[in-house]
Amino acid sequence: MNIDNAQKAVDDWIKQHGVRYFNELTNMAQLTEEVGEVARIIARRYGEQSEKESDKFKDLGEELADVLFVVLCLANQTGVDLQQAFDKKLDLKTKRDHDRHHNNKKLK
Repeated sequence: MNIDNAQKAVDDWIKQHGVRYFNELTNMAQLTEEVGEVARIIARRYGEQSEKESDKFKDLGEELADVLFVVLCLANQTGVDLQQAFDKKLDLKTKRDHDRHHNNKKLK
């Protein structure tokens, strides 16, 4: 599924199952909460923090999907064509960062 289709799928879901989009500030707070859940899994599973028993079965993919869902909601409600924005950003990063990362001694 491309990003355009994902934005439409989220919009269709909101129209079918939600009453409406939460306002932008609520969604921003929700995004922060979801990113925090991803950070918790990463810190405990891949970082140096001890993993609590209650965290051992948390699904990183599910939490990343929660982040993506809220990002798509924010894009929809603010009129952002995320596919276009992503393509533009990837092109910019490709031009700007190609040599920079190849010449980074820390990455070798």
